[in-house]
Amino acid sequence: MTENLKPKREAWGTRIGLVLAMAGNATGLGNYLRFPVQAAQNGGGAFMIPYFCALLFLAVPLMWCEWAMGRMGGEKGHGTTPGIFPLLWKHPLAKYIGAIGVLLPVAVGIYYVYVQSWTLAYTFFAVLGKYAGIASKEGMSQFLSNFQGVNSAWGVSETAYVFFLATMAVNTIILMGGIQKGVERVANWGMPVLIFLSIMLVIRILTLGAPDPSQPDNNVWNGMGFIWNPDFSQLTNSKVWLAAAGQIFFTLSVGFGMIQVYASYLRSKDDVVVNGLSTTMVNEWGEVILGGTIAIPIAYAFFGPVGTVEVAQGGAFNLGFATMPLVLDRLPMSLLCGTSWFFLLFIAGTLSQIALVYPGITFLQDELKWSRKKAVAVISALVFIAAHIPILGLRNGALDEIDFWAGTFGVGLFALMEVVIFVWIFKPENAWKEINKGAQVNAPKIFLWILKYVTPVYLAILFAAWAIQQGPAVLSMEGVSGQDAAWRWAARLLLLGIFAVLVFLIRRAWKKQEVLP
Repeated sequence: MTENLKPKREAWGTRIGLVLAMAGNATGLGNYLRFPVQAAQNGGGAFMIPYFCALLFLAVPLMWCEWAMGRMGGEKGHGTTPGIFPLLWKHPLAKYIGAIGVLLPVAVGIYYVYVQSWTLAYTFFAVLGKYAGIASKEGMSQFLSNFQGVNSAWGVSETAYVFFLATMAVNTIILMGGIQKGVERVANWGMPVLIFLSIMLVIRILTLGAPDPSQPDNNVWNGMGFIWNPDFSQLTNSKVWLAAAGQIFFTLSVGFGMIQVYASYLRSKDDVVVNGLSTTMVNEWGEVILGGTIAIPIAYAFFGPVGTVEVAQGGAFNLGFATMPLVLDRLPMSLLCGTSWFFLLFIAGTLSQIALVYPGITFLQDELKWSRKKAVAVISALVFIAAHIPILGLRNGALDEIDFWAGTFGVGLFALMEVVIFVWIFKPENAWKEINKGAQVNAPKIFLWILKYVTPVYLAILFAAWAIQQGPAVLSMEGVSGQDAAWRWAARLLLLGIFAVLVFLIRRAWKKQEVLP
């Protein structure tokens, strides 16, 4: 592309806006729902050993790589990996491999928007007292099922669908504002509100004590012990290490192709080392300190150790939408506590959903030269139409299927591709120079060695362990049949279809560039 044809790109208005937007990108529902469940299921405090190993050897190095790649691509008018990878690797396949970095976040966004809409619905339910008076976990689970409409003829209720439409409208309005007037503006007020509500809930929970005086051992502090006391025997289980790495990828948004997009709106000399580390620390504080203190400890105080094990085994959705409204409804000032919980989840979900679909928008703007409004309209329409597969097929596992391939398997595979291309093909010295360009403080040199050897080997081992332990059963849909299999195949075909369209658009865009003078 010739210099005079490079589009004028947006830029972040302020450094704090950048950090808050990047932190908002990472601070999603996983911090408050997925993390405590993963920790409780995988050895409690012992889970934090593989968790922090994954943070140090995978997340931080990959995060710096993605920030540096994004800034480098932005200088050349490319904000997504189909345009960035060819700058690093002069090979015809590079741009098509880069298509995965657009596919993964958009695919996750297709089902994530529906879950985001539940948080909006439950915010209203909390205000209106819709679930007030439900006294059992079974009753609250039934309330959730009725809201979702999983037992109805269509698999979705009118109420759930209305809130889905409302959430789509909110997201589209924000996206139309672009980086400064949309993403940054929402992050500037959304993150402080989210943190304030989280701290308020933490204080309320830590001062709760034992709700039932006849069972003094069922208290919040013993609940803290439940999630943090280590079961070191779990460290020999490869599943725990895989779960820890998966949680780190999910919570920090590395391996999705999302960080590159936001980083592409940096200026050429903007720091990525300190800014990147700042957003990582904000997210980790939110996840480990806030997320780890709210849900599981309060569940322990009300249900005891046996009941809390059942809660953790029920998964993140059960924790967030069945257990939490039940226990918060029993607290003094229950309306305020319940509303705060679901509204903070809605803010977290909104910031993440915006980041998930932005790679698709940026791709259309950068590579096809579409206007922002046209790109937002097309991506929003795609998400709206495609979301009907996880919505209507929720009870049949369609959402779980997309989540696995796009949010777990694909992320690990793409992260390995990224580090090989950026570090080994682009050359280690070039990668290190790009990371430290404009840095206020250079990254410790030990991380160059980690990037060259530890990170790719770590990723390869995790990938191989999954392939051996779970690969055949997942690929063959072992134990899945009938309508469940049909919906799961629909989810797989949706992902393949989106990838095929991306390949077509990339081929078309590059052909146009070849004929430019």
